[in-house]
Amino acid sequence: MSTLAKDSYHHGDLRASLLAAAMQMLEAGEPFSLRAIARQAGVSATAPYRHFADRDALESALAAQGLRDLLADLTNGRELPKSPADLGELAVVYVGFALRRPALFRLMFGNACDEGSEERVEASAQIHELLQTSMLRVFPAAEAEALAAAGWALAHGLAYLHMDGKLPEMPDDEVADHVRAAFHAILTARASPDYPDPTVPRRKS
Repeated sequence: MSTLAKDSYHHGDLRASLLAAAMQMLEAGEPFSLRAIARQAGVSATAPYRHFADRDALESALAAQGLRDLLADLTNGRELPKSPADLGELAVVYVGFALRRPALFRLMFGNACDEGSEERVEASAQIHELLQTSMLRVFPAAEAEALAAAGWALAHGLAYLHMDGKLPEMPDDEVADHVRAAFHAILTARASPDYPDPTVPRRKS
């Protein structure tokens, strides 16, 4: 066992050391398991089970950390959005995170949120709250939850389209411009006045 691992263990940071080892392996594209991260962290094969019941619990912890990292990127040095352009900038950060850390991003959103993981539920709720608050500030008369879901879907879809190569490969600055343009097009579009409003009941003939 390494000196660092011993120190981490005795200082109560074993869980953090194991998560760091798992994150490193995940983002390097290496297959990982509880035994594998134990070897990586330099601890016994049974040590991870003090903190993670199984691999699913470990992945939920990684997803929670990823959500916290994403939230930090979205809020770092930024005020809440005041315009559609500001919302577009949030989407640029979101897509940029996905392209910079694709393995983690896929893990974060590749399965349903584990309701038994308090930290993952809380981290996910904080992302939802940021999106709803942001949309409500820019569109105060809109239904915040529905609009936040639509904005998230657009950013999320763009992230996967770029990650999966469904859109032409382009430099980071062009990806950012593409995301901004997509959000501008959606958030500033106006329907034809002849188009029926689906929220208004139709008169019976």
